[in-house]
Parts: sequence; structure tokens; C-alpha cells
Amino acid sequence: MTALPALAAELLAPIERLAARFPPPRVRALHLPRAECLDSRHGEFCALELDDGTLGLAFVLLGDTHARLCAPDGAAALAGADALALARRHADVGPVERTVGMAALNALSRWAFNRVGYVPAPSADSIGELDPRAGDRVGMVGLFRPLLTRCVASGAEVTVVELRPDLAGEHDGYRVTLDPSELGRCNKVLCTSSVLINGTAERMLGHCSHAQRLAMIGPGAGCLPDPLFARGVTLFGGSWVTDAAGVVDALRAGEPWSDCARKFAIRCDEYPGIARLARDALRLDLG
Repeated sequence: MTALPALAAELLAPIERLAARFPPPRVRALHLPRAECLDSRHGEFCALELDDGTLGLAFVLLGDTHARLCAPDGAAALAGADALALARRHADVGPVERTVGMAALNALSRWAFNRVGYVPAPSADSIGELDPRAGDRVGMVGLFRPLLTRCVASGAEVTVVELRPDLAGEHDGYRVTLDPSELGRCNKVLCTSSVLINGTAERMLGHCSHAQRLAMIGPGAGCLPDPLFARGVTLFGGSWVTDAAGVVDALRAGEPWSDCARKFAIRCDEYPGIARLARDALRLDLG
């Protein structure tokens, strides 16, 4: 088996140790949005469901991932699969493997949190509690306009790092660059969880060493945050599913599922770590 990149291995390690003591549930199904919903922001994610009802969300629009998962040998073939084996694929080259692997990793991370009895606190806002102000240099990894509007309106200097050359250049109130090293100028950085699935997380976080606040957020932010905190992330925020069946129904229909989940924020300075949580709850060493 090919060795996993450092971050991928660290995200999996505590889950593998927990799974050695408590075999995790297998995959029940991978739920996909209908093709006609893909152009809406409610059709961007798939949900991998474990046998215990736990869900893991993942962005499903990388390349032709959605179309390939809709094929007969796609999502339907995953029923009964080993979730941990799938999670090990989240660092693979192929977009389908990354998507399925990330969904499995997120589902198993939620399973792990459930096992140790951890429930994160609600999020205070939609921009990772960055509190941008005039005089700040705010970096954004990924051009997401609803979040961008808040940052620009604060009067901060905003630099957006993108992978798409067609977006680069000066814009009204912000600048888009293809050079991630410019994040090194920023004292506050908002990073979307898409970096976890497109393979750029290590590279992007490596340029944020001067950031006093570094938030990683998004519906796909469902993994254990420990190795991200070790790399400078100060807040990790995503969607905490409270009604799994409701999320599946809404996702399939291309409808909002905000009533079935709440936004959470795990703050580095408040989080005890999965190893301590496991020791306290299960007397199990995951370190």
C-alpha cells in the first residue's frame, strides 16, 4: 500500500486506533443530489451514510465525479463497503476516490466524536469568527462571494488565492491571485474546506504562518481537526448534522438542509484533542 501524505495519515491515525478497539459501522449508502440540482448551491454535496445512520458530507462536483458516481458501478456499489478502507482513499489522485474518501473520513470522524461524547459549540458567524476590520490584511483561499462581501465591507485589505487563472486580477475592493505565498502577508486568513478534497491543504496552510487567526470552514469540514490545529488553524467550522434523514431527503431534492444541521465551530484554544477525549471517555490511548 502506498504511504499516505503526512496530513492524510494524521487525519486517519486516531480513527484507525479507535477502530481497532471498536469496529466502525460499514457503509449503508452514498446519497447523491439529482443531476438537475447541480447548478444550485444545494446540489454541491454528497452524503455517505454509515449503518448507524452517521453521515459524512463531501463536495461532489470535482471533474465528472457526480456523473461517474451515478453510473451502475458508482454509488450503488458502495453499499456494505468498509468505511475505513474508503477513507484511506481521500488522498488518492482521482477525483472520485478523493470525494468518496473524504465523505468516508468525515463520516468516521463524526462516528469517533459520537463515541467519545464530543459535541462542538455553535458557530458565532459565517466567516470563521475572523472579525475583519480596517487595517487588517485578510486572505481568502477560494473565491466565495457571500463570505467575500463581509470581508470587503469591513474595510480590510482582501487578497483571494484561487486556482483559476480567469479569476485573477484587481476587482472592486479585493484582489485575486494565483500565488499562495501572498497569504504570508495576511494577519487573518479564511480557508474553505475545499482544500481538504483538492489536495492543496498542506501547501495553502504552509503559507499562513503569520496569520493570527486562521479559520477553515465549509460543509465539507467534517474531519478531526487535530492535525489542522497543529498546522496553525485556529478555528475549524462545518455543519453538525442533527437530522440525518432530513439531510438526505433535502440533498436528493436539491433543497436547503439548514434546518437539519447547525453550524459549529471548534476553537483550537478550547478543544481538548481527540486523544484526551478518548482517554477520558473510553480510557483509550489514541496518541
